[in-house]
Amino acid sequence: MTNTPINLRARAHQAMLKAGFRPDFPADVLYEVQLLKQASPKGNGPQVRDLRSLLWSSIDNDNSRDLDQVEYVERLPAGGTRLLVGIADVDASVPRGSATDRQAAAETTSVYTGVTTFPMLPGELSTDLTSLLEEQDRLALIIELHLLESSEVDGYDVYPARLRNRAKLAYSSTGAWLEGRASMPLTVASVPGMEAQLHLQQQTSETLRGLRKQHGALTFGSVEAMPVVENGELKDLAVHQHNAAEDIIESFMVAANVAMAQYLKEKRSLAIRRVVRTPRRWDRIRAIAAQFGATLPAVPDPRALSEFLDQRQTADPVHFADLSLSVVKLLGPGEYTVEPPGSEHEGHFGLAVQDYTHSTAPNRRYADLVTQRLLKATAAALSGPYPEAELSAIAARCTEREDAARKVERLMRKVAAASLLSRRVGEPFDGIVTGASPKGTYVRLLKFPAEGRVVRGTQGIDVGDKVQVRLVSVDVDQGFIDFERG
Repeated sequence: MTNTPINLRARAHQAMLKAGFRPDFPADVLYEVQLLKQASPKGNGPQVRDLRSLLWSSIDNDNSRDLDQVEYVERLPAGGTRLLVGIADVDASVPRGSATDRQAAAETTSVYTGVTTFPMLPGELSTDLTSLLEEQDRLALIIELHLLESSEVDGYDVYPARLRNRAKLAYSSTGAWLEGRASMPLTVASVPGMEAQLHLQQQTSETLRGLRKQHGALTFGSVEAMPVVENGELKDLAVHQHNAAEDIIESFMVAANVAMAQYLKEKRSLAIRRVVRTPRRWDRIRAIAAQFGATLPAVPDPRALSEFLDQRQTADPVHFADLSLSVVKLLGPGEYTVEPPGSEHEGHFGLAVQDYTHSTAPNRRYADLVTQRLLKATAAALSGPYPEAELSAIAARCTEREDAARKVERLMRKVAAASLLSRRVGEPFDGIVTGASPKGTYVRLLKFPAEGRVVRGTQGIDVGDKVQVRLVSVDVDQGFIDFERG
């Protein structure tokens, strides 16, 4: 096994190529971007509303510049709330059929490896011209929702607008402030009215989350580790902790995506749906619940599963992430499918909703860019931009490439973990089984954010079981981490 230091960026690039991505933008795409930088995107007609005076803000990862959405909330005089989600009008700069569009259709997603990001669109677009950067006038597609006091959606609309992001905020600092763990971020303090705006966003988010829970939406705890690289050298794996700022964005994006799916359905438009099908391994999920003294119904039921997960989160928050990971693995991944007018497809099991789409990240996901075009055409009462057969091919490509992207991202986390574990061969670790199939049995360590394969002693263990393993070997270049059962 090779444990010599490797160039992580070069390894990530190699992984992208092997997975069928084209991480280097071709000349015709770069030429289009240069032409675009010399022109203004279309969208200055009278139908474009001027919403630059509103207190828009964005919350994203600390170092993100590909800002897809901004948010604004206000109380209505008659009661209820008006929620506005502004989505970057990427379509205005990336017309359908252009070289840039063809490249995006082939890649379908940005890939975040931790050591470097491979964007779906060139950086001059995704982190500049089509990014909702702070204090920059930008074209956007507005998703407006009217919420009752209960946060039930009472109405929605879609229209183009020009806006200005007044505060580019980060999850870490904003979440710590909202949770009372840190002082107010300077960006918030420097914008009059922004403190009250964010507290209103938080209140609205909490009500939306409560409503989703009533409907049976699942809540998971996650352990997501990303490489920490300083001056090209791997230093650590940092475990991400979910916080209140992420709750805001998650709640608003789910509400917007549900509303847009329903909007397209009501307008009898073709649509790309995001679905998470009823889990095939519900029997195993029931068995895991039984280990904790809980009984789930024989027929898959998201509300019952949601109540079980909530109980376990309260009873044992320290190990809730381990349980969550087991259930997520058994639920299976989401996928894209096309829903023609008048038809009904399977919904999103995890969110407990029938209608769901992806519309809020057109800089990062091609499905969202396509949905943006569908929304713009529908709002303008124009004929649909895609025939059903083409849309179905796009949905299939997006699903396949998303799976490929997950594998690249997972590989690079394993490469980083293998590098850090290379000096700990022979040590014992406690872990939880995250995968068990003819392809292999896999364990995630509890006190170090790494996952590996059990090469000896797999008999009688299944997803969700706690086990003790010993590190047998690592292969840093391949990201292989091998254990034997202790």
